[in-house]
Amino acid sequence: MKFCVTTPIYYINGEPHIGHAYASTAADILARFKRLDGYEVHFSTGTDEHGIKVARSAEKAQMEVQAFSDVMSKRFRDMSSLMKISYDDFIRTTEDRHIKASQKLWTMIEKDIYKSSYKGWYDPRDEMFVNDSEIVNGIAPSGGKVEWMEEESYFFKLSAYQDRLLDYYESHPDFILPQSRRNEIISFVRSGLKDLCISRSKFSWGIPVPNVENHVMYVWIDALTNYLTSLDFPNDMEGAESYFRECIHVVGKEILRFHAVYWPAFLMAAGLPLPKRIFAHGWWTSEGQKMSKSIGNVVNPSEIVEKYGLDCVRYFMMREVRFGEDGDFSVEAIKKRISYDLANDLGNLVQRVLAFIQKSGGHMIPDYNFSDDEKVLFDHSRKLISKLRPLMDNQDLSNALSTIWELVAESNKFVNDQKPWELAKQNDPKLYRVLTALCEAIKSIAFGIAPFMPDTARKIFDFINIEGTSFAEIEDKFSSQRFPKPVPLFLKSE
Repeated sequence: MKFCVTTPIYYINGEPHIGHAYASTAADILARFKRLDGYEVHFSTGTDEHGIKVARSAEKAQMEVQAFSDVMSKRFRDMSSLMKISYDDFIRTTEDRHIKASQKLWTMIEKDIYKSSYKGWYDPRDEMFVNDSEIVNGIAPSGGKVEWMEEESYFFKLSAYQDRLLDYYESHPDFILPQSRRNEIISFVRSGLKDLCISRSKFSWGIPVPNVENHVMYVWIDALTNYLTSLDFPNDMEGAESYFRECIHVVGKEILRFHAVYWPAFLMAAGLPLPKRIFAHGWWTSEGQKMSKSIGNVVNPSEIVEKYGLDCVRYFMMREVRFGEDGDFSVEAIKKRISYDLANDLGNLVQRVLAFIQKSGGHMIPDYNFSDDEKVLFDHSRKLISKLRPLMDNQDLSNALSTIWELVAESNKFVNDQKPWELAKQNDPKLYRVLTALCEAIKSIAFGIAPFMPDTARKIFDFINIEGTSFAEIEDKFSSQRFPKPVPLFLKSE
């Protein structure tokens, strides 16, 4: 079984921010879940380093453009390390392998490419030409100031793929998620597609068009090809295609058009398979306001991880808002999640159960001869991963966490109802059945949260002497053993 997931490759004209960390964390969670579930996983991320914006940013920084790219790419790699992103490949569009892959794709779609000249308004922020109807007071939809541009370019016959794209959307209703974004794309394509400018001749910082002088590839055909480059295209076509058919592209909603319209059209023209899905996530605001450098409210990943802890930040981002919708980052909200969900609910459950075992001598003495009470909790624990699979397959990350927390709540209620401290006073043998059922629940919960909060899960696995590398371990029963002394998983956020 194979699974492929990608983040967008991040444009290096600015510093990494919470939006980049959010997309990377979501893709990381999907990759970690599938690895635990026995899949062969390929997970790629990286940096998009060509285009006029990068060249201008390098000039502003008084740096040679390749040196600027090296510095900025490292900052995104450092962000991935900070967020513990378990990528298999970090790709840079300035690498030789990517240049070769992009030029190969160009030759594969050459039958649908022609030379012409372009006159129109150009948005440097999104590196795209925009229609007059999209411009308001000289400003493009991205918020960037448009520039008039006239140049000789190569064009891709995008208009020829309008009906084919619509047919594909119709026959593959889950190709674009969430549904609201799918509807937007269908409406855009139905309104009529124009041929797409795919080369530039007025600057040189890009991948040269094969066999053509003075033209570089337009940044989007270059950038999108990264998903194939990472799968060793074109060297291993069969291997690349086998993973790509199972690929989920996680992208921001602002770049959905490029991924859901232009990219599948390129792939159709090249005779290559399309990815399984393109999932567009929403945007984050800060304390109810749009993030802006001028306001000074841009959320820096390193600052919030240092303040609240990595797993708390990862949990908050995925629990606070349904993946695909917009969300607001507020100090009050993250503190509440840490105090209530993590410290009170999960942390308290693990601490109560394992500390009680320590007070009783530190030995786990399993008894699986369950009565009805214990069996209900045990059965629910064993079914947790099967409940999570369809949610994860639909990238419904917040509801996956809600499902895990249902078992956390049930387990806490079970502790309160069964009162193991009273059973211990009475030397009631039911105590061992109750503790066994609770340890089984904690084990399943640890596996459930492992993709979301890998460090926290690792601590729990160590508390209960579990390797924690495969969901298959959930089926293994506990043996009589000594558990190490637990320590609190979380501190309440003041």
